Amino acid sequence: MLPVGHYAVADRDDPIRFYQYPIIGRAYRRRVELCLAELRDGNRILEVGFGSGSAFLNLNEKYGEIHGLDLKANVDAVSEVFKKIGIQVFLKNGNVLSMPYADNYFDSILLISILEHLHPESQEEAFREITRVLKKGGQVVYGVPVERPLMYLLFRLFGLDIRKQHFSNEKEIVMHAERFLKKIRISKMKLGPLGSIYEVGHFIKN
Repeated sequence: MLPVGHYAVADRDDPIRFYQYPIIGRAYRRRVELCLAELRDGNRILEVGFGSGSAFLNLNEKYGEIHGLDLKANVDAVSEVFKKIGIQVFLKNGNVLSMPYADNYFDSILLISILEHLHPESQEEAFREITRVLKKGGQVVYGVPVERPLMYLLFRLFGLDIRKQHFSNEKEIVMHAERFLKKIRISKMKLGPLGSIYEVGHFIKN
């Protein structure tokens, strides 16, 4: 990652600030590392919900083209951050439920802490769109939190009520993913006696 202050922040809800905190920052980095570890090299990747672009440095090492889709990120400001360090990114504002890309366009699609923000009834539509723009044999890697009461309490300490933002749980998400894609594996991120607090799904398009 770049130093946190170098990123273009979308708004006060941008989670980039959490990366600089001692404990929660370590957990935030670890979830990204787990997602990135599942990605294979390829020509073209799409990150849905790229935010400030915290994964772009790593993606640049694996892919020829980095594309990003986000509801509210300032695409010009984020692009400029990476242009200054010699990385070209292709960014758009848009919704995973209706993506502005051609069929069979991407080798990989990455979604880190995005799908839990969709209502359960929207998961099918999201995975239909993801499957549409993914090449045959392409991969989908997503990361989502595992529901834990303590997790909600910790976020409340930072002034966030994530029950107003998280509408789908990890079980609902994997169920819908399996309707459209072939599961490779589900990896768990554990935090000591608390057990699993995050999981990463790796799927491919047959």
